[in-house]
Amino acid sequence: MPAGKSQTFKQFLTATSAQINVMEFVVNLVLAAVLAFVLSRIYARYGSSLSNRKAFGRNFILITMTTMLIITIVKSSLALSLGLVGALSIVRFRTAIKEPEELAYMFLAISIGLGLGANQRIITLVATAVIIAVIIIRSRFVRRQDNQNLHLTVSSGNSGKFDLKQVVETLEEHCMAVSLKRFTENDKILEASFLVEFADFNQLNETKVALQELNGALNISFLDYQGLT
Repeated sequence: MPAGKSQTFKQFLTATSAQINVMEFVVNLVLAAVLAFVLSRIYARYGSSLSNRKAFGRNFILITMTTMLIITIVKSSLALSLGLVGALSIVRFRTAIKEPEELAYMFLAISIGLGLGANQRIITLVATAVIIAVIIIRSRFVRRQDNQNLHLTVSSGNSGKFDLKQVVETLEEHCMAVSLKRFTENDKILEASFLVEFADFNQLNETKVALQELNGALNISFLDYQGLT
């Protein structure tokens, strides 16, 4: 590149740099932490993921604040923006996202960081409030329709693998409602997760006994979802 053009390009990069208002940055950073905390509580309360939602939700605060920091710094300089593109081209994220819901909440946390990093507080607050309201309304509507109140996990090792069809048939016979949510099979373990509904504790106990009769080596665990009715 000729010296004149090189100098002009350097001046352009320098001219596009801007000073960051420290007070605005602190306010946005605190707001990002608050919104991310609220989002983590919403996910723990209204999420339907079978993973540990509280543990996963704790990541939202760090992700949101980090995203906000990156966007705030990058938007102040074109040179940093170009550098970020190059840096991201060599980054590979290999964390397993087992359920689409986890990815949706992760994108929401990142979006909050992006909005506050761009100093769009009102839009970010309004959008977050509307999205949270939709999550709550949808969750209550779905739960009234499905009325499934327990997570059931059935698993076994190599020595006692089970027939998924038999397990489903047994659950359909003893449960008021059954929905298969996850099925994992590999060389070491076979595991199936369900959302199920019981009328009372006796029905739950009958289901447990019936599953154990299929295979005594089965590991059976029930996780409270809404509480027995």
